[in-house]
Amino acid sequence: IGGGYDIYARTVARHLGQHIPGNPTIIPQNMPAAGGLGAANHLNNVAAKDGAVIALFQNTVPLEPFFENKQAQFDAAKFGWLGTPTTEVAMYLIWHASKIKTLADAQRQEFVAGAAGAASTPAFYGRVFNQIFNFKARFITGYPGQNEILLAMENGEVEAMASPFWSSLKTARPTWYPERKVHFLFQYGSDAHPELKNVPLALDLLRGEADKALLVAASAPLGLGRPFGAPPGIPADRLAALRTAMMATFKDPQFRADCE
Repeated sequence: IGGGYDIYARTVARHLGQHIPGNPTIIPQNMPAAGGLGAANHLNNVAAKDGAVIALFQNTVPLEPFFENKQAQFDAAKFGWLGTPTTEVAMYLIWHASKIKTLADAQRQEFVAGAAGAASTPAFYGRVFNQIFNFKARFITGYPGQNEILLAMENGEVEAMASPFWSSLKTARPTWYPERKVHFLFQYGSDAHPELKNVPLALDLLRGEADKALLVAASAPLGLGRPFGAPPGIPADRLAALRTAMMATFKDPQFRADCE
């Protein structure tokens, strides 16, 4: 709540109804639970299958069934995927007061990182980087969302976050990077971000081919960006109308101005 997903959902909601037949009012509703699995399970098992309910998921959620996560009570391939307003580049974020200054420090010394649910984006990538870089991060979970994790960093509760998206951080905390309140061990995604020229790409820091392959697979969610989906089994014409409306929203000059 209050993080990038929340902002994108509310911004899309402000414009989406104008492009759906009948111009319905879109009402955003937060559902913090298990890093987005709660929302996915709700969409699959509870929500009306008439197109009146859609959801914005954390981008690791669609892949959870493939990891045999027993909390994932859905088949992501059966959702009616609507699109994403963006793709993402993420960073491994370290607070300036932390003893962790370099990649080698993170491999030698234990440090504390914040996360939401066990399946949340910070926890997912935290586990990946502990494995492929031999980091010694210990995770404190249970934060409702990214905003609370960032507050925890300011308050000294945690030292790091494994997965903030650059698009979110520069909006939520625009002074942090320029004023060196934080530094990034690396960035990751399909490509390096042009605004982070001095931050290495994680893939370039790895030597083992198996670790590189794991990171490529693990970074796939960043290509999903901020995915919107509808429940399985809604009528085909309504799914088509929602997809058309979503694409029209992304091209809407007023929506783009809001994003800027």
